[in-house]
Amino acid sequence: MKLRMTTAALALVLGAGAAQAADKLNLQLKWVTQAQFAGYYVALDQGFYEEEGLDVTIKPGGPDIAPVQVLMGGGADVMVDWMPSALAAREAGAPIVNIAQPFKSSGMMLTCLKETGVTGPEDFPGRTLGVWFFGNEYPFLSWMSQLGIPTDGSAGGVTVLKQGFNVDPLLQKQADCISTMTYNEYWQVIDAGISADELVTFKYEDQGVATLEDGLYVLESKLADEAEADKLVRFVRASMKGWKWAEENPDAAAMIVLDNDETGAQTETHQKRMMGEVAKLTAGSNGALDPEDYARTVASLMSGGSDPVITKEPEGAWTHAITDAALQ
Repeated sequence: MKLRMTTAALALVLGAGAAQAADKLNLQLKWVTQAQFAGYYVALDQGFYEEEGLDVTIKPGGPDIAPVQVLMGGGADVMVDWMPSALAAREAGAPIVNIAQPFKSSGMMLTCLKETGVTGPEDFPGRTLGVWFFGNEYPFLSWMSQLGIPTDGSAGGVTVLKQGFNVDPLLQKQADCISTMTYNEYWQVIDAGISADELVTFKYEDQGVATLEDGLYVLESKLADEAEADKLVRFVRASMKGWKWAEENPDAAAMIVLDNDETGAQTETHQKRMMGEVAKLTAGSNGALDPEDYARTVASLMSGGSDPVITKEPEGAWTHAITDAALQ
């Protein structure tokens, strides 16, 4: 299951960090500049990358950017992605490996209008549910499969509305429930004038179907190159330092994110609130992937009946070598 570096290689990695000149590294985010990625912007702003001899460029994502395609095309050295999307891509032939897992918990939810009468998963059949795609649909599809609910709109099933990255389908009552994150879209619904007591939410964590989000992934070939492995160790070490700083200083971290938002689309109120929620998801992680969290995610993705997200246990999909070295 794991890729291992030799003891000699790890020794070289650990001993080389201080002597390295500023090495360039490109990080491709999963989405636009926001507090979801605060740890990386903090590490850049506070000089943590510079201390590790790194010259890091953070590349925002967006609706037309597929991180794995950027990584495969050489446009980034590291990408942020959700594990379901990453494992599906790996099974399809993309040689990507998880080197660190800053997010310990899932922030994904299904948010429903109470007036629809949805009170539990048993009420989903016959409903229209908004679902994100571009790799974000996998946790939802796995959940519906475990519930035995078809997603083709047939009798006894649900109709899947391909949801944009907004909350319009709920506001316009095109869907009974929509996909939201605890740190983002849920609050967009609240800000639109719908109060919390008018909503029913189903957190994937509470439903026992949570899968890992926002991990750091690289091409497998990077791990075989001592210079590249050294660079990744230093990157993970500085990034996790950035995440812990952000957890301890959420308001300041949010302001750093705002300073890096070139679009001007983000607001102080939203980013501070987002950072507070994101800190709950990174809490308890030192960057190392928990084998139990990994196994739970894999089991969930393989439990899709006749249409699982992945069809077999991934081999070599993660390594502790980078985080083990970074944490020493």
